[in-house]
Amino acid sequence: MKHINWKMAVTSLGLLILAVSCEKGIDPVTESADLSGELTQAKTLKTGMTYTLSGGLHVKAGGVLTIEPGVIIVAKDDDIVDYILVEQDGKISAQGTAQKPIVMTSEKKEAGAWGGVHICGRAPINVTGTQSKSEIGDALYGGNDPAHNSGTLSYIRVEYTGYAFSEEKEANGFTFYGVGNGTIVDHLQSYKGSDDGFEWFGGTVNVKYLVATDNSDDSFDWTEGWTGKGQFMVAVQGAESTIGYECDCLIEADNNSKDFSAAPVSFPVLANLTLVGNGSTLNKRGVRLRAGTHIKLYNTIICGKPNSLTTETTETESSLTDGVSLLDHISLSGTISSSEGLYSEALFTAVPGNGIHQDLSFMNGYVGTVAEGKDMNPVDPFFMATDYTGAVPSANDWTQGWCK
Repeated sequence: MKHINWKMAVTSLGLLILAVSCEKGIDPVTESADLSGELTQAKTLKTGMTYTLSGGLHVKAGGVLTIEPGVIIVAKDDDIVDYILVEQDGKISAQGTAQKPIVMTSEKKEAGAWGGVHICGRAPINVTGTQSKSEIGDALYGGNDPAHNSGTLSYIRVEYTGYAFSEEKEANGFTFYGVGNGTIVDHLQSYKGSDDGFEWFGGTVNVKYLVATDNSDDSFDWTEGWTGKGQFMVAVQGAESTIGYECDCLIEADNNSKDFSAAPVSFPVLANLTLVGNGSTLNKRGVRLRAGTHIKLYNTIICGKPNSLTTETTETESSLTDGVSLLDHISLSGTISSSEGLYSEALFTAVPGNGIHQDLSFMNGYVGTVAEGKDMNPVDPFFMATDYTGAVPSANDWTQGWCK
């Protein structure tokens, strides 16, 4: 009787199946796997794989979700709400590349199809008691650790987010709840969501290379004391006749809607933004500064909205007139609206580099800059050296390859 080498036979069979699969054009590594529930240990989503998100995925304390380049996550189109939530002592390491971005999308290719990505950290917020609960998932956020580290998010595109949990709670593309500046955030796109593209609830996290495309509420939104830094941020809104819905503000910025003076006061420092509205006469506001927020904003283009810049509340306008907040090298296609009458076009245009009623045009919707700008690198090494106003120079379109 002949002895069969079973190990060699199984190996040969595997190679035969692989060869047949490849010959027929079947990718052997695109099998799907379900994601849901609670993650309390390490889990890696592998390059080349497609995963189905069915329900909420909570990365709990001790859990680490690693997502390799090129991974695709598809939210299931059913009656279960799908979202990814990293809780305070959980971590995420989602690092794509320009050639292989991580894509989180939905079976249903419509705005509002699923619940997006939510990160909860332990950095300071300005609500009573120093902690609060996330709008999605009811997870605690906030604390006293400005340097808290929730992980890394890089080269990720989320699509069709904005699921409406209720009239008061809709899910953004990316939501940062009390996230600390130990967290690395860069090269993210929120595409066609039915709420905000990006929202910060306090925290200190810094960001670079963000793109908000066709989000029906605000492209960028902050509240509860966000004090981070940001550079190279793009918002672009399509016309209602093209995308099928209206879009609100390019930026809506609050300190705290219940206490305009709550500390820490929202006070981000942002440079090199290009914010392009859809020309709507219904939602006329471009950047809306209100509810006590402070800001330092540099090298920014705001266009496509009749009221390019709107300031509201005494606390916010006083911070501008007193020199606490600063708008420097800002180009507006429209004009300024002040609800309190403290801030004005005269004060705005008195700053060198600021201008209203500018003739602004772009390639591909947002590519192009205005000559001259403030180099922020000597002020803070977080900022890359630039000599222009706007986010995307025509000679360096950093959105290519990974953005829609």
